[in-house]
Parts: sequence; C-alpha cells; structure tokens
Amino acid sequence: MQRCIFCEIVAGRTPASRLFEDEHTLAFLDINPVSPGHALVIPKEHMETLLDVPDRLMGPLGITTRRVAAALMRATQAGGFNLQMNNYRIAGQLVPHVHFHLVPRHAGDGLRPWHGRPTPASELESMAEKVRATLT
Repeated sequence: MQRCIFCEIVAGRTPASRLFEDEHTLAFLDINPVSPGHALVIPKEHMETLLDVPDRLMGPLGITTRRVAAALMRATQAGGFNLQMNNYRIAGQLVPHVHFHLVPRHAGDGLRPWHGRPTPASELESMAEKVRATLT
C-alpha cells in the first residue's frame, strides 16, 4: 500500500487540527476548506471506499459525523451543513481512505447546491428495479 496521508494523521506522524477522536474514528479540519470549519470524519482503520467499511464501523462513523456536525453548527453559527462523500477517483475522491466531508453553510456563502434534473417516474422506477435486483 502506498503512503496514506490520513493513516499518517491517525498515527500522529502528520499534524492535523483534530476535533474529536474515539477508539474507531477521528475528525479533523480539512487543510483545503471550502468554508470555515470544513471538517473530515474518518475511520482510524484504513479502507478506501464506503463499500469497504464493515458493518461494525458504520455506527461509530455515523455517530461521530453527527456529533461533529452539531459542534460545527454551533461553533461556526452556520445555518446548515453539507455532508458529502466521494468514492473512487472518478467521483472526486482524492485521498483513497474513507472520509466524510462536513461543510458548514451560511446564507450568501457562494457555494452552489447540487441538484440533478427532473426525471420521469417511469425512468426512476426502471432504475429502482435494477438496483433492487442487485441488492444483497
């Protein structure tokens, strides 16, 4: 495995502005924030994408993400926040270690919300059938 910057942060070999840490997770500020308070929540154990996260870590990741999101809202006096996760390089994942982005939002901050296109119900149902057929 190539050197993972997030594993280096977990190990304390690379500095980070740590926000919260427990046995399974770590939250720290992003060094390239899109808004003040932009934070990352990661599992301490190395895994590359959400599809690699074992069930035993989904709860701790969710709990830490919620806890840090609430703290960021209070600390930044944000009116909301975005929760984002990129999986695989084609989707914008730059660091191949699972991480959730928490981005505090303020009115007029200039960040654009992500919206898709209106889709006919027949297309939605066709896609739903494909997904249901592959669920395990």
